[in-house]
Amino acid sequence: MNICGYYPESINEGEGMRAVLFISGCRHRCPGCFNPETWNFKYGEFFTLERQHEIIAEIAANPLLDGLTLAGGDPFFSAEEVLGFIHELRTVLPGFPIWIYSGYTYEELTALPGSPEWNLLTQCQVLIDGRFIEELKDTTLPYRGSSNQRIIDIPASTNGSEVFLWQPTAL
Repeated sequence: MNICGYYPESINEGEGMRAVLFISGCRHRCPGCFNPETWNFKYGEFFTLERQHEIIAEIAANPLLDGLTLAGGDPFFSAEEVLGFIHELRTVLPGFPIWIYSGYTYEELTALPGSPEWNLLTQCQVLIDGRFIEELKDTTLPYRGSSNQRIIDIPASTNGSEVFLWQPTAL
């Protein structure tokens, strides 16, 4: 698996201050994608175990972080490898909140319980789902690019048959 970027601190990809890891590779190929070079699975750097440990150590050492966001590309196209990284992260930071972006919908990801994609989803707390649709582009929306995309509270949604949208933390 390759990564095409890492931001140690960002306020754009989720609530609070977040580390952001961009996973290379996407087959959705949404027209109007702001970063089409990330579609290539070979783009960026190979995500070695050493690099994973460096990033995890950096995250663990930063008391300002509220969580990690996985973006891309689309992390679900490399679900097994991303799960390996999360396993490494959880050995150091067991309850660290993870947000994840995907062009897949929540319903598509939960259609096959036990699949790598489903397992990856269940390791995260928030999913921003759905393909970017250029005709629905809305730059006023927090954390997403088009109005069809949802911000889903994964733990609340996996406990029943209803999809629960994420609610911002009250200040």
